[in-house]
Amino acid sequence: MKKLVTFGICSILLLASCVSKKEYLALEEKQKETQDLLNTATVKLNTCLSDAAAANARVEAMKEQLADMRKSNEALIKSSQDLTELTSKGAENLQKSLESLRESNLKISRLQDALSRKDSVTLAIVTSLKKEVGINDPDIEVNVEKGVVFISIADKLLFKSGSYNVTDRAKEVLGKVATVINGKPNFEAMVESHTDNVPYSKPPLLDNWDLSVKRATSVVRVLEELDVNPEKLIAAGRSYHVPLVENDTAENKAKNRRTRIIVLPKIDEFYDMIEEEMKNLSAEN
Repeated sequence: MKKLVTFGICSILLLASCVSKKEYLALEEKQKETQDLLNTATVKLNTCLSDAAAANARVEAMKEQLADMRKSNEALIKSSQDLTELTSKGAENLQKSLESLRESNLKISRLQDALSRKDSVTLAIVTSLKKEVGINDPDIEVNVEKGVVFISIADKLLFKSGSYNVTDRAKEVLGKVATVINGKPNFEAMVESHTDNVPYSKPPLLDNWDLSVKRATSVVRVLEELDVNPEKLIAAGRSYHVPLVENDTAENKAKNRRTRIIVLPKIDEFYDMIEEEMKNLSAEN
């Protein structure tokens, strides 16, 4: 065994002694070139690995951005759908509002027509009264206040002082008023009597209230005698509580002693007229 080992060592030494120095240097140079190539390849590999890692990082970042963009896109689509729905509801509500406004305007127009017809009748009454009663009489006034016709007759023309009996001259004037009232079946007449503030007490009357009411009922009875439908007549006494002027002079007190005949449409029939217009409107719609 020892012989064999010794023989091997000798053989190696012999072979080593057989390689020339020149060949050894060439091999050594080759080995150096190979090492340089290996080092270069290692550097390139490390660079590639680094680039690959950076690329992978960018890919992951882009994936996250893509996911965010998809979420944003879904949110935009949802918002667009919601907006479309809201816009549709808004348009529907606007249409309903416009229809309601048109209907309201038409109702107002119908109401104005009804009021215009009432005003036309009122104007006709005023014209008739001015023609029949005689507007030139200073003790009789015919005017319109807020669409209502007022016939104001001075107390001295209707009654004697302190009396509630209607004079013959007043009956003549009331006869003309009755003619006009009878010509307007859809209107009523309210007789409203006023006194001055001088206290009144003559049995069976107790005070100015009694006097004003009694004078109003006296005029109503005359109108009824003149064939005015009693269902159209209203008697009202106001005592001295609604003066035209201060009761500080005899002249002013005379102005406050007055009787007004108010010609006005029957409220229920007037509203029936408006209701009829509303029914016509509904039928047209």
